[in-house]
Amino acid sequence: MNRPYDMTCLREQADGISVSLSIHVQPKASRTRIAGLHGEALKLCITSPPVDGKANAAVIEFFAKLFKIPRAAVTLASGETSRDKRLVLAGVSMVQAEAILQPLLAPEAFPRPPAD
Repeated sequence: MNRPYDMTCLREQADGISVSLSIHVQPKASRTRIAGLHGEALKLCITSPPVDGKANAAVIEFFAKLFKIPRAAVTLASGETSRDKRLVLAGVSMVQAEAILQPLLAPEAFPRPPAD
């Protein structure tokens, strides 16, 4: 498959109908958005603070809406108290995940400030 953008943050699960997604979370951001890649993880900025599971709930809600799946289909597999997390998205194939994420990782998705 032709992959114009780095998709090392995605791994296909053994069942073939789920993927795992490595993410790096920046809590207490000014707005919730995907901010590119952080190493081999997708960087997600969220407005929620990292208190009482609020950030984790916001992460699950964000990806459930992005992939149009129920919140119950998004599982936090690791990193409950860390900024580095691994999610499992049940019912989302590798092809579907790439189709959704690639446009969000395109260079034009991250406008640069005008040069002085």
